[in-house]
Amino acid sequence: MTFAIEQEALDFLDQNPDIHLFELFILDAAGVPRGKLLHRDELLAVYRTGRPLPSAIMNLSLKGEDTEGSGLVWDVGDIDCRAYPLPGSLVRLPWRQMPTGAVQVQMHPTEGLPAVAADPRHALQRVVTAAHADGFYPVMACELEFYLLDACDDAQGRPRPALDSDGGRPRQTQVYGLRELEQIEPFLASLYGACRAQGLPARTAISEYAPGQVEITLEHGPALEAMDQAVRYKRLVKGVAHAHGMRACFMAKPFADLAGSGMHMHISVADRSGRNLFAAEDKAGSPLLRQAVGGMKHFLLDSLLMFCPNANSFRRFQAHSYAPLTPSWGVDNRTVSLRVPGGPQESRHVEHRVCGADANPYLAAAAIIAAAHDGILQRMDPGPAVEGNGYAQTHRLLPTDWLSALDALDDSAWARERFGEDFMRVYLAIKREEYRQYMSEVGEQDWRWYMHQA
Repeated sequence: MTFAIEQEALDFLDQNPDIHLFELFILDAAGVPRGKLLHRDELLAVYRTGRPLPSAIMNLSLKGEDTEGSGLVWDVGDIDCRAYPLPGSLVRLPWRQMPTGAVQVQMHPTEGLPAVAADPRHALQRVVTAAHADGFYPVMACELEFYLLDACDDAQGRPRPALDSDGGRPRQTQVYGLRELEQIEPFLASLYGACRAQGLPARTAISEYAPGQVEITLEHGPALEAMDQAVRYKRLVKGVAHAHGMRACFMAKPFADLAGSGMHMHISVADRSGRNLFAAEDKAGSPLLRQAVGGMKHFLLDSLLMFCPNANSFRRFQAHSYAPLTPSWGVDNRTVSLRVPGGPQESRHVEHRVCGADANPYLAAAAIIAAAHDGILQRMDPGPAVEGNGYAQTHRLLPTDWLSALDALDDSAWARERFGEDFMRVYLAIKREEYRQYMSEVGEQDWRWYMHQA
């Protein structure tokens, strides 16, 4: 495991004499950035000897509460675990009013015990290392869809799309519409500027299928680096939106009658020299690509919770919504779960279309790589590719409820082998506690359905 060297911080401090505050953050299992705000004179010590963080930081639920049964709080006395900076993660936050920097950290493999077992970046690092040991080098890219919403809810307390730059409220959208992008030009200008400042490879912007819904693609690269960029990009989008008086929403399904937001994950596998092992003249890719697809199909249910981690995640799965409903694959077909896009043979790869925008990029990537790796090792046959409307050819449906995905992961011997018992104990404890709390709440939907009829 490689951490950043002190010279990186020295150079940054020299080039940014006006920055006196630094956000130190780590991504937890629920996908929430957590950390501390440091002063300038505290930064170098983080590079020299790490920064102690409580073990409980890796057991928190989405609501920020300790999880009983995680083994990371009372059992270990909420012990300090040391985290160290990641190379290239020290950046300026250009949208902040007060000059501020940020640095991402990861738990140390030994000094970070016991919390390192639940560190999602460590989980991804483990499966990447296992793939490298067999001569496979995963290459990935991330497409994240999100909504731009008003900073304030409407009179009924519900979210609504943000105002256009001309002051109007978008009520419908033209998918791929250029006017829609013009109307958020001030936001996009700041966003692309912030991405350049942080070295994030943001590329094509697209107006999606709903008012205020946007997708911006990130460039492909080594899997761990690509997911680091996705995590930082998501924070950046939220920060820039806030600076423009808006909220960036990455919920999988924020509106019942509008399109859900996905996180499409693109994956190929290279050899040690960087040659794409999925490349082939055949549009369906190389035999290795099809074996990887076979593994991703076979283990899709086992890892569904990592792609769809929340109750809201499953509201996205609806027919003819571009969200897949079944373990399926096809060539240049957006009605399947695993799509092999067209293009030059050197660019042959798989687009994994199951994840919601609310998924933790590290855990989603780890599950995809582990499944693809095993598919290759076991030479799994993906079966025939779907042609035409995949929604009309559904034979085996994915579960569309949170509890089924929880149980599938809990019952998966494959997941326990790939991610380890310690990680599974903590992650499942967190998600089961979230499920329990979510199901115990009574709200508007219950009153509408049952107040007078039950």
